Amino acid sequence: MGMTGITILRQSATIGGLEDQGTPARPLSQPPCGLSGIDVDLAGAGDNKSGIWQCEPGRFERQLANAEVMHILAGACTFTPTGGEALQIRAGDTLFFPAHTTGEWHVHQTLRKVFVVLAQQ
Repeated sequence: MGMTGITILRQSATIGGLEDQGTPARPLSQPPCGLSGIDVDLAGAGDNKSGIWQCEPGRFERQLANAEVMHILAGACTFTPTGGEALQIRAGDTLFFPAHTTGEWHVHQTLRKVFVVLAQQ
């Protein structure tokens, strides 16, 4: 066989072929940001999800209840946690979001990240 099952997304900051993923569930700007990405089916990862995600400029509410690890590949944004201070985020940053982190994304330059969304415990 020789197949390792390893997925390599080469030059993921600029790779093409992202699939349309619609718009955010809770947009705060009009028209809503366009979303796209590549979901990677990772054997043995259980209900954890991973892949590449991209968001065009705009604002929306984060509603994900899950913990998430993300590394920003391209772009720039601000994330303002509910009741908190605005966080400036840009390409090269790595973020670790606890479960139930809510707030507002404001994407200034098209944002692309690699993500791991952890299944709820």
